[in-house]
Amino acid sequence: MESAKVYPLNLTRLDSCTAGNAPATSPKPKLLDQVRQAIRSRHYSNRTEKAYVHWIKRYIFFHNKRHPLEMAEGEIAQFLSSLATEGRVSASTQNQAFNALLFLYHQVLSRKIGLIDGVVRAKRPQRLPVVLTKDEVRRVLDRMDGAPRLMGLLLYGAGLRLMECCRLRIKDIDFSRNEVVVRSGKGNKDRYTMLPSAVRESLAQHLRGAKSQHEEDLKKGLGRVSLPNALGRKYPNAGKEWGCQWVFPAASHYTDTVTGEKRRHHLHESVLQRAFKEARLKAGVFKPVGPHSLRHSFATHLLENGYDIRTVQELLGHKDVSTTMVYTHVLNRGGKGVRSPADAL
Repeated sequence: MESAKVYPLNLTRLDSCTAGNAPATSPKPKLLDQVRQAIRSRHYSNRTEKAYVHWIKRYIFFHNKRHPLEMAEGEIAQFLSSLATEGRVSASTQNQAFNALLFLYHQVLSRKIGLIDGVVRAKRPQRLPVVLTKDEVRRVLDRMDGAPRLMGLLLYGAGLRLMECCRLRIKDIDFSRNEVVVRSGKGNKDRYTMLPSAVRESLAQHLRGAKSQHEEDLKKGLGRVSLPNALGRKYPNAGKEWGCQWVFPAASHYTDTVTGEKRRHHLHESVLQRAFKEARLKAGVFKPVGPHSLRHSFATHLLENGYDIRTVQELLGHKDVSTTMVYTHVLNRGGKGVRSPADAL
């Protein structure tokens, strides 16, 4: 029998360990990965994460790939000014870039940023929302069908934002109380709004078809949707429950990059945007409007029908009533109630 080989003891390695040298630690995450971790730990939305990472990358490349720790208020001012003067971005876009850089320095790099002087500010134009008349709304919606038409009816009949409508789940629809619960809306706020009677029957029929599709998915070992925050870990089977399914599910599945599971996403917002544009052109409505204009029309038409502005504010989910007040200006446009001198001609 062959004797076992004897290997010499590595005394140098042993001495280094006994001397208290710690084992090699994992490398520190890259800067953008640190940004992503900080955003996810605060439960910001995926869109916020993408936007913040985008602006931080642009900031670094604008200064020839210098590390942000080597830069301060002066470099931030140069970058923001270039967005307004060269990029000609809107005021809201410039503010988003500024918030992304503040997040980078305060939350990721733990560095305080003082007063930033000399920034050329993008001008915020004073524009009123474009509103469709009741007849125009009817003509556009009549030329839509299927899920996009239902979504359009909810935007106009419940005052939903586009993504609020896309992210509706079955448990958010209450037919007995004629209510829709908007969860984690703008500002991460929940609110109640009305379920229009015009959509009840067609929506119920749509949900019956969605439930049949969900049951077929379950038979194939699928039927799971994503859940917010850590609910998927706390309740592993909740993602398959009917109440958690999307009201407007996508036609196909996707593979989650973290878990590797096949899931069904909600209908992409571009589906409604394309359908609305086609219907608008067929209806002969040439105003520069998109699906969000249905929400503007909802608020304006409620005020025309005599609803109190505070009620409209709650239905829209506005934090400040001054935001809702813009619809009173739309309501009073054209000198309503005042005769033009040309009318006497």
